[in-house]
Amino acid sequence: MSGKILALGFFDGIHLGHAELMKAAYEEAKAKGIKSAALTFDTHPDVFVRKINVPLINSPHDRSILIKEGFGVDEVFFIRFTEATVKMNWKDFLDAIVSDYDAEGFVAGYDFSFGFRGEGTAEKLMEYCHERGLFCKIIPAVYCDGSIISSTAIREMMLEGEMERAVKLLGHPHILTDTVRSGHRLGRTIDSPTINMKFPEGVLVPKYGVYASRVLLPDGKRYVSVTNIGKRPTVAGNETHISIESNILDYSGDLYGQTVRLELYSFVRPEMRFEGIDALKAQINRDKESSRRYFEN
Repeated sequence: MSGKILALGFFDGIHLGHAELMKAAYEEAKAKGIKSAALTFDTHPDVFVRKINVPLINSPHDRSILIKEGFGVDEVFFIRFTEATVKMNWKDFLDAIVSDYDAEGFVAGYDFSFGFRGEGTAEKLMEYCHERGLFCKIIPAVYCDGSIISSTAIREMMLEGEMERAVKLLGHPHILTDTVRSGHRLGRTIDSPTINMKFPEGVLVPKYGVYASRVLLPDGKRYVSVTNIGKRPTVAGNETHISIESNILDYSGDLYGQTVRLELYSFVRPEMRFEGIDALKAQINRDKESSRRYFEN
């Protein structure tokens, strides 16, 4: 099998708008009997183009998981985004992709731009493909509740603690994959053992607080959990380290050193400082029940 249909974009978060690109690439590739793939960048283009850091919704690893598992896309390719990429002529950029990835066609969003000064547009991509006999499909804007779905809007929602709204636009829970790390083990002393994870560098940290969540274990089983994101003011004082601690309901076992996937669904409450361990323990029990009720409903 040779040739590929490539979905082009940065695909931060893999939201419902991106989903339309993935579906189109998959369906066209299947019809042609070739592979479908997504072609994206390791670094957000604005880091070089606008000289600003953009916190990412997902790490490249998690983007790849969402694309492959969610849409059946065969491969995900990451181009290293550099100053040279910014200065590249848009036609040269497409020529290189066609050659390097054996592209027989492209799917892109209506607002996709590429090449020097963003001179490559969706319209120029369409013309390029028409001239060379390549497949091309441009996906129009996708709306939800009257607004265009965008990664920027989703980031803002997550920072405000509006995780349920963000999940609605994503079309899936917000995920984080990491190796379970050793923590302070305080949870074991109050009958609430937790697993500890870490945000990869450059990945957005949602609003500090407690979330209704699930944890996917290496054996494929998924458990309801309650997750705290923040600086643990009751037990850590002025600690600056941002922690991710998840209490997995109805599970016992040692997960240290194993890779798990955390799925965030809903913001339960803000992070807060309690007068003592007993008050913290009582609130943790209430948070567990809140998470359990969320998934039961």
